[in-house]
Amino acid sequence: MSLPHAILTALLEKPSSGLELTRRFDKSIGFFWPATHQQIYRELGRLEASGHIRALQPEGPVRGQKKEYEVLPEGRAELARWTAEGAAPRAVREPLLLRLRAAAVVGTDGLTAELGRHLTLHREQLADYREIERRDFPAERTDPGNRLQHAVLRAGIGLETFWVQWLAETLEALETLDALPPAPSAPSAHPAPSPPSAPSAGPANGS
Repeated sequence: MSLPHAILTALLEKPSSGLELTRRFDKSIGFFWPATHQQIYRELGRLEASGHIRALQPEGPVRGQKKEYEVLPEGRAELARWTAEGAAPRAVREPLLLRLRAAAVVGTDGLTAELGRHLTLHREQLADYREIERRDFPAERTDPGNRLQHAVLRAGIGLETFWVQWLAETLEALETLDALPPAPSAPSAHPAPSPPSAPSAGPANGS
């Protein structure tokens, strides 16, 4: 259950309203821990009820102001506890890999277009990550927090680089397979019996 910890992390980086938090998720944490806006708002309510965060008192008139949240000591302690906790790596569950395995037995119709679509999406994501790296992680910034955030981004860059390379290679292999003539059908292990022959006409009686 990591969404509350993702929210605590974001609020420790910067106190935010629910709307600001959802926008920040869409541009950073959401790349590797996606959540809908409804899930984020629901979790904010739970964190506030549990005493991990609180709403800041607004400055000036309340009307029209968005409620901003900050992390309380109990929330920071919970995040520190969770960060130090061990966890086993998650098994990969990627539908595209399962489709590829299935295509080996049912045929590859439609697979080239699907792989091409995924390749385009991963190339776009990789370009976005490269732009974030160029903009937010210049070489002169060496503070520990920045270096750890950069390590997270580099993990994303590495994953997208892998997918782009793997998809390009798999598409090339698939196009080679499609160009091959169809393999001859294997003979049946149990040949069908020959149909019975028609009875021959015997000699007429008395001939």
